[in-house]
Amino acid sequence: MSIQIFGGFFIKMENKNWEKGIEKVLFSENQIKDRVIELGEEITKFYKDKEEELIVVCLLKGSVLFFSDLCREIKIPMKMDFMTVSSYGNEFETSREVKIVKDLDEVIMGKNVLVIEDIIDSGLTLKRVLKILGNRGPKSISLCTLLNKEARREADVDVQFVGFNIADEFVLGYGLDFKQEYRNLPYIGVMGPISE
Repeated sequence: MSIQIFGGFFIKMENKNWEKGIEKVLFSENQIKDRVIELGEEITKFYKDKEEELIVVCLLKGSVLFFSDLCREIKIPMKMDFMTVSSYGNEFETSREVKIVKDLDEVIMGKNVLVIEDIIDSGLTLKRVLKILGNRGPKSISLCTLLNKEARREADVDVQFVGFNIADEFVLGYGLDFKQEYRNLPYIGVMGPISE
């Protein structure tokens, strides 16, 4: 613990352990970087000869770090857009409710759309998002996810680009959160017991 002085007031600053509750590292920072480069190459090759404009859509908030790193590895012209979808709240289990909090700014009719997701487990949220986007008349919709948890799948979702397939574990870091924390970890870890 340290003590900081602000405007004549003494304020105790607790040393918080930003890795509290992480049981093990599933994918290191370097493993993630290497796989993101490979995905960028795959996506570039897939879209490079297509005439239609490419819109890359980030599903906030969990995908933002993956999205940012991945977009730098895609070596063709594109536009970026953002969509916020709420389905988890603060619990381990996904809810059945899906809410579009922020919609796209770009018009996607007649364009190629690449949706970037952090993790797909049940697929329920993503299936609804893809249906909404599909009703707007894009030329094509593809999906890229950093993590694919097939053991939890409840909805049929076609995924074109997968970073890593994982077992049914609760993962954190590199954008993935628990109660809005852990997103800034540079690796992906597995959550163990957390004592309050």
